[in-house]
Amino acid sequence: MSTTGANADPLAVLSTLPTVAESVEAVRKAVDRVYGHRIMRRRSNEITSEAALRAARGSAALAGADWALEEVRRRTDFSGDDEARTVGAALRLSAEAGQLLSIWRQSPLRVLARLHLVAAAGSGDRVGRPRQEGEPVDEPLVELPLPGAAEVSGRLEGLSQLIVAGSSAPALVTAAVVHGELLALRPFGSHNGLVARAAQRIVLVGSGLDPKAVCPADVGHAELGRAAYVAALDGYASGTPEGMAAWIAHCGTAVGLGARESTAVCEALQRGAA
Repeated sequence: MSTTGANADPLAVLSTLPTVAESVEAVRKAVDRVYGHRIMRRRSNEITSEAALRAARGSAALAGADWALEEVRRRTDFSGDDEARTVGAALRLSAEAGQLLSIWRQSPLRVLARLHLVAAAGSGDRVGRPRQEGEPVDEPLVELPLPGAAEVSGRLEGLSQLIVAGSSAPALVTAAVVHGELLALRPFGSHNGLVARAAQRIVLVGSGLDPKAVCPADVGHAELGRAAYVAALDGYASGTPEGMAAWIAHCGTAVGLGARESTAVCEALQRGAA
C-alpha cells in the first residue's frame, strides 16, 4: 500500500478514483436490493446460513478445491485428502468469522492469528503466527514475489494501524485492501487465501455494509474465476493507482455477484412459500 503524504488516509485517497467510486456505488445498490427483499424481513437467518455455506464453497474453490455446492452441503467428514481438508478449513473460517467482529477493530492482528489457527487446525509452532525468515509458504495460486519476514511484519503493523485508526473510505475499499494486502504478503505458512477472504468478510460485515453477511464475495470471486482473481491481484501488488483501483473494482464485482446469489436464494424461498 502506498500513501500520498505522512498524514494521508491512503484508503480515502483510493476512494476518490473514478473506477473505485463507480464500484462502490454499484455495490451499494446490489446490497440494497437483497436487503430490501421481502424474504429477508422474515427469514434472514436462513439466508445468512446459506450465504455462509456458499461463501465457504467459493473460497475453497479458489484454493483449489472446487466442489459442487451439494457435495459441500452433504459431507460431514473433511479429514481425508487435501481438497477435503481445504473445504473443511473454509467451512470453519466461515463459522468463525462472525465471532471475531468485536475484536477486529481493536486487534486485527490477533484476529488474523486466530483465523489461521482455525484454518490450519493444528498445534505446530508455525500455526497462528506470521512466518519467520526462511520459512516456506504453501500458496500455489499466488505466484507474486514473496516478501521477506521483516517486510511482512512492517506491512502487517501498518495495516493494523489503519484499521484501528479507522478510515473515511467506504467499506468496500477497506475490505479489498485488507484482502489484497494479505494475499500479497502471505504472512502465514499456509491458508493465506482462505484467511484473506475471511478477513474481507469480517470488514464487510463489521462495517455495516453487509451486517447480516448475506453478500458472500467469495461466491463472486469463484464465479469470476481464478485467472481473473490472480490478474486483479497483480494489479494490487503493482502499487499503482490504476492497478489498485482495478483490484477494488474486481472485489466490488464479486460482492455484487454474492448479493445476486442471495437474491436468487430469496426468490427460491419465496416461490416455495407461495
